[in-house]
Amino acid sequence: MGETQNRPFQLSFNSSLKVDFQGSRVTSDGGLVLVRELDERLGLGELVDRHLSDSRRGKNIQLPLADLLRQSIYSRLAGYEDVNDAARLSQDPTFRLIGSRKIWERGAALTSRLQSFETEVLTQEENLAGLAALNRELLARVEAIASPRRIVLDMDSTEVRVHGRQEQSAYNGHFESTCYHPLLLFNREGDCLAAKLRPGNVHSADGWEELLLPEIERQQTLSKEVTFRGDAAFAKPELYEALEERDVKYAIRLPANDHLQRKITELLTRPVGRPSYKPVVRYKSFLYQAASWTMARRVVAKVEFHCGELFPRVGFIVTNLGTSSRAVVRFYNKRGTAEQWIKESKQAVAMTRLSCHRFRANEVRLWLSVIATTSAICGGAWRCPRRSGSGRSPACSSGW
Repeated sequence: MGETQNRPFQLSFNSSLKVDFQGSRVTSDGGLVLVRELDERLGLGELVDRHLSDSRRGKNIQLPLADLLRQSIYSRLAGYEDVNDAARLSQDPTFRLIGSRKIWERGAALTSRLQSFETEVLTQEENLAGLAALNRELLARVEAIASPRRIVLDMDSTEVRVHGRQEQSAYNGHFESTCYHPLLLFNREGDCLAAKLRPGNVHSADGWEELLLPEIERQQTLSKEVTFRGDAAFAKPELYEALEERDVKYAIRLPANDHLQRKITELLTRPVGRPSYKPVVRYKSFLYQAASWTMARRVVAKVEFHCGELFPRVGFIVTNLGTSSRAVVRFYNKRGTAEQWIKESKQAVAMTRLSCHRFRANEVRLWLSVIATTSAICGGAWRCPRRSGSGRSPACSSGW
């Protein structure tokens, strides 16, 4: 029994590879081999053949597209976001083992080959669309194993600062920086379902329909109940109407105005007596119709009095949920986790490293970071704590 337990762990995608405790050949990136095992089970190579086209000719086709894509993705997972590291990594034992037999024998791609792959091959229009389809289908194969009946979609934008003169970068007054302004769509498990790189000076909700509506259609085709959450940037009547037409529930932060404040006048009076160290929280639900709306909608207000603060904290949510006011606010507050997932991607796979001059090349870099994050999530590195509710906090306060 003891001899059986001490046998080296052997992987199915490469029968010649064994994991054992020996120091003769050392690599600091051995964990990538397990991710490679999973992508073999999920059929990443098959997805590459289906969604990416190869326009290379002559000696440039010595390395298959699947090998080059894996090297780009796994480099980001291991913290090597620049192709400058490819020359050193080409002879790394891990990066040789995660590829095909050609990689085992000759080594992974060098800097020039990998750069050409990312900036020339993947920037073709059909391949850029193929990266998006590949990421979504990879997640679909995981969802086929275990997927809840109710799907919650969170949409948010983020700032990606640039330090050169990249195409379509622009100054953003909100972030007070020259940047790109990508838009991202997540489910509540933290899977990035869709992404769009945008110029730095566009509105936070610009292009929401391009990402959100296809995903809603996809989920409803699978008979899923869809719910949407968004911050005040997505408080747009055309978005409400699109969701209502598709029978999608939503909870969206609503910017405050004088009309809304008058609706909750009775809640704004500070409680008499000594202030409590514990916040005093009040809720109210009412119908409200803005001038640009075609109909009245339910609005939930939350007012918080905190010890040591002169004025209360006030927030409004427009929603078509039928639950209590407290439940609506609690549901909306979990939207804050989307911001944490964006921060996680920025730190773990260098999603902000969009340093190419061409806008299309930076779109590719964004998608490679998204697919790298998907590979890690599918591998269970981040997903297990999220689904089990242990290890990491599943929710983050939205700040009101």
